[in-house]
Amino acid sequence: MLKAIIATVCALSLVAPAWAASEVEVEINGGVGPLKGSITWPDGNAPVPAVLILPGSGPTDRNGNAPGGLNTNAYRLIAEAFASGGTASLRIDKRGIAGSASAMVREEELRFETYIEDARAWIRFLQSQKRISRIYVLGHSEGALIGSVAAQGADVAGFISLSGAGFKAAEILRRQLAGQIAGDLKTQAFHVLDELEAGRLVANPPPALASLFRTSVQPYLVSWFRYDPATEVARIKGPVMIIQGTTDLQVTVGDARKLAAGRPDAQLRIIEGMNHVLRAASMDRAENVATYANPALPLKPELMPMLQAFVGR
Repeated sequence: MLKAIIATVCALSLVAPAWAASEVEVEINGGVGPLKGSITWPDGNAPVPAVLILPGSGPTDRNGNAPGGLNTNAYRLIAEAFASGGTASLRIDKRGIAGSASAMVREEELRFETYIEDARAWIRFLQSQKRISRIYVLGHSEGALIGSVAAQGADVAGFISLSGAGFKAAEILRRQLAGQIAGDLKTQAFHVLDELEAGRLVANPPPALASLFRTSVQPYLVSWFRYDPATEVARIKGPVMIIQGTTDLQVTVGDARKLAAGRPDAQLRIIEGMNHVLRAASMDRAENVATYANPALPLKPELMPMLQAFVGR
């Protein structure tokens, strides 16, 4: 009897559950170095939809983590949840970050379009995968703007803006700087922003703002400032979903509504109590920021059903 029970347990342990997934390291040609990422496949061999997950700003890696305390595993959790519902996903290290570190170009040569072209290359990579039936692009934070441009003209089934800004980058920087500096420094900063937004480089930015406006990064800022998120999302041919949390300290519900105004047929979803790293949080800053370093926290429960419903249409 005991032997029969043990045999049954062993047999069951060898049977993969319906949601079992496998993760595969992949790479594409990034010019000066390879661009790397991870595909998470659902179990089986049947054709499946796939989602390209584009990370947010700064040195954010394929899992949603970055040096300096950002430790969320948010993108990994999204990938695992997609796989449990029968959807594949590709999450990537941005050029210059983590596995894609060797693909970084000189700062003077970097442009916002560099990241857009990289996203388009990853879309083409997914198109080459025989098991993939259709492709969606999901951009988180800054990745939403990159993804909205990359999705234009590409053969994608839909686009998802997740905590994506609705206002131009220069406008957001003005708003942020207005709350941090004052007086002559504020006047100088706004002058630099005006010049860069007009496409003109500034030879001698204020030393106190060198980390933001150093001459080597100004060409990137000029390229970034050209894009209006609401205009770009309106140019996408396929279906669009816009998701925003109400306790996001970095992007607001107002951003989501501005995006939706540019794309009236988009599905707009507001998640009460979700912050920028897609966790449950209040507007208390200390409590909210603490979630940025706690990968054990689950995603906000409402998020994945919305994503899976959109992709599984």
